[in-house]
This record gives sequence, C-alpha cells and structure tokens, in this order.
Amino acid sequence: MNSLPISIEPSDPSGLSAADYAVLRQAVFKLEHMSFATRLTQAVGQQIDRLGKLLPGDVGNVVENAAQAAIKAALGAALSTLRSRSAGERRLLHKAVATLSGAVGGAFGMASLPVELPFSTIVMLRAIAAIAQAEGEDLAAPETAFACLQVFALGTGRRDDQIFESGYFAVRSILAKSVTEAARFVVERGLAEESAPVILRLVSQIAGRFGIIVSQKIAAQAVPLVGAAGGGAVNYAFIDHFQTIAQGHFAVRRLERLYGADLVRAEYDKILNEDMKPGT
Repeated sequence: MNSLPISIEPSDPSGLSAADYAVLRQAVFKLEHMSFATRLTQAVGQQIDRLGKLLPGDVGNVVENAAQAAIKAALGAALSTLRSRSAGERRLLHKAVATLSGAVGGAFGMASLPVELPFSTIVMLRAIAAIAQAEGEDLAAPETAFACLQVFALGTGRRDDQIFESGYFAVRSILAKSVTEAARFVVERGLAEESAPVILRLVSQIAGRFGIIVSQKIAAQAVPLVGAAGGGAVNYAFIDHFQTIAQGHFAVRRLERLYGADLVRAEYDKILNEDMKPGT
C-alpha cells in the first residue's frame, strides 16, 4: 500500500526552516538596525545629537535616579502581577496609555519624570510580557520575568565598528550571570527580598542601559514647543521601540528553544555580518 507523501517545510542551508530563518532575519533587523534615536528623529523632526545640548548639566543624576526607580517598579510588577493572569495581546492599548502618559509628562516637563517614567515603564512591561507570552514564554516562571525586564537594557544602539561588543548578544552575555542568579534567588527565596544584593545588581545593570534611552527621551521632550503633543509622540516612539526590541528578543529565544542557542547565535552573526557588508 502506497503512503501519501509527507509535506516537509523547505529548510534553509542554516538548518533552520525557511520560515524560521525569515523570522531570525527580522529579529536581527529589529535588534540591531532601528535605534531609538532614529525613532525620535522621526517623531520630533530633530537630529538627536543636537537634542542633548538642550539639557541642563546636572540631568545625569535625575535620569539615573528615575531609571533606577522605574526598573525597580517594573521588577515588582514582573515578579507579582505578570504571573497572576494572562498578559493578553493589547499592543494598541499599551501604546495609547503610554502616549497619554507622555503627553502629561511633556506638559509638565522634567519635574514629572519621577512619576511619569515608572508608570510608563510598567505599561511597557505589560506590553513586553504580552509579546513574550505570544512567543511561548511562561509568565509564571521567574526567568521569563527577568527576560522581560532585560528588554529595557537592549536596543541602546551600537557603532557599526563594534557589532559584537555592543550588540544584542553582547548585552545578553553581560547580563546572563545576573539574570540567572536573580531568577534562582527568587525561586529559592520568593518575592519578599527584592532588596537583596543579587536583585539590586541586576536592577542597576539594566537601569544603567535604560538610562541611555531615558536621556534621549528627555532631550527630545526638552525641544522648545514640543510640550504635551510632542511628549505623547516621544512616548509613542518610546514604547514602540521597546515593543519592537521585545519582538526580536523573544523570537530569538523561541528559536533557541527549537534549534539550540549555538546554532541560532551562529546564524544571527552570519546575517548581521552580511547586512553590514558595503552595498547591502
């Protein structure tokens, strides 16, 4: 008795299926080629290197403190509310809430940052969690919560001559030990000790990189006449940036679960190298 032919999805020479190779190519673009500075330029029509000149000299401490507070607030949400229910896919709702928050922040200027930034960050965390869940992540797992938090450290930009030093996998490698230790700590000790050194070390690492994006955000909002409307546009770019980074990040993680981390990393680097060749 003749059996029916089995339909097999064509595979790329990389070893990934054709569909998954296409997903990986998209992930490389999202994680390496669309910086927040570019999004801001599109949002407010200014060159980002000019925006920093509008900030007062002591803004660094304000940004650092606000970024720390925002990541701590997101950590609390990640370790408590995310695991209690399905995140759902509410991309437009998350963007709308974050945009409104940015409009309020833009109206009141830098004085609103300590309140507006933690709120916006938690909204973004929920958007990130929805993307993680759609890619097969278990929101009840502490490791997934920290992977969501990790998104805020990604996508800070890189120079073309430092692809591997400051790109996606480089940042993941820097954070890998802290993420693993923090997840293990939560599994063993629970949620009651969020001020433990192992947790605070990870928060500090993420906040330091998150602060780069926050500085650009504040600089854009400092443009004369930007105000509330511009603040909303900046925050739209802000949340859209991290949603895009999350899409790439959790797509890569899904492929790693399917094909193994080494294969995915090798193919990622090949795609990135090919994209960086002159004329491509």
